[in-house]
Amino acid sequence: MPVVKLDNNFCLNARTETGKGKTVFRDASITGFAFEVRSSGGATYYFIYSDAYGKLQTTKIARFGDITFDQARKEAKRRLSEVTLGGDPAAKKKEVKSIPTYADLAAQHLEHAKTYQRVPSNTESVMRVHLLPQWGKYRLHEITTQAISKWFADKIAEGLAPATIEKIRVIFSRSFELGRQWNIAGADRNPVRNVPRRRFKNARTKYLSAAEAKKLLAQAEKSRNPQLKNIIGLLLLTGARKTELLTAQWQHVDLERRTWHIPTTKTGVPRYVPLSQAAIDIIEELPRWDGCPWLLPNPITRNPYTDLKRPWDTARDAAGLADLHIHDLRHSAASFMINAGIDLYAVGRILGHADHQSTMRYSHLANETLMAAVEAGAKQMRI
Repeated sequence: MPVVKLDNNFCLNARTETGKGKTVFRDASITGFAFEVRSSGGATYYFIYSDAYGKLQTTKIARFGDITFDQARKEAKRRLSEVTLGGDPAAKKKEVKSIPTYADLAAQHLEHAKTYQRVPSNTESVMRVHLLPQWGKYRLHEITTQAISKWFADKIAEGLAPATIEKIRVIFSRSFELGRQWNIAGADRNPVRNVPRRRFKNARTKYLSAAEAKKLLAQAEKSRNPQLKNIIGLLLLTGARKTELLTAQWQHVDLERRTWHIPTTKTGVPRYVPLSQAAIDIIEELPRWDGCPWLLPNPITRNPYTDLKRPWDTARDAAGLADLHIHDLRHSAASFMINAGIDLYAVGRILGHADHQSTMRYSHLANETLMAAVEAGAKQMRI
């Protein structure tokens, strides 16, 4: 291995030794700095050193032409200093290569989610649509809090809803928390944790009046979807979530005891929903098919509906309720019960709220009912 004084002019004109496919020239002034030239015309800067075990290690600096000679020389001096102080550039590079990309971590996160999440497709969708296109190719240690904060700010500027940003933030942070628990290289810190949460109000307070509910049911009666009127009617009468009703089974409905058992809920706690006579009347008129366990299946597929958007939008718009969401039927059911004098605790039990805070959004309705009660009392006393 020839030892020469490497400089830009030498590297520019260097050629392989006669009959050899490549020649490596070592610098006379900087220990370990080397320049390889190949008969094919390519050339590369290297740094060569002995590690702690006395084994010769060769680490690439850069291809000739990708950086200047002065940059290559400066990097060689930096690595020489690192080795002199006990460092190991090759081991460091190997360690960095062992750090997985976010795509690798996301795949493990998703497999884990499938073991306990009722609907893991929600996590998969957020990763596929938002996280992987932006961060999938980055190694975990390359993802910084500052970069994430800027990305979120850009997404807000593009019009992405704050609620969606929060959902992305939670899933992204969960990936790193799992990586830390699993001792995955590069996940020892969570760059998402220090990204400020954006405060927003996501709770809707849309309630139907009795007249609006009748209009909606009348339009549902005209729908080409034969189950829409039954679905809307039962959502209004039970306060159930849409998915709970669409996946309800006949085996869980006890008409004699007037109860509907929901074994799988959003909160993870099974519950019993009491059925009013009006709800029972709807259920007793539902069509049934042999071998079909579902309460409200698609008559064609005999499976639960996965999308009601078109029939719902048609009936809703025809009823003049363009801003109504199907989940608002659950809120409306709560408002009807509270305005009938039912206390918040009972309503919370029927709706399956995990804590009283969820039910407190209806507290102003309860206050109106109480106000009507004291007004009625005052009139009775004629004061």
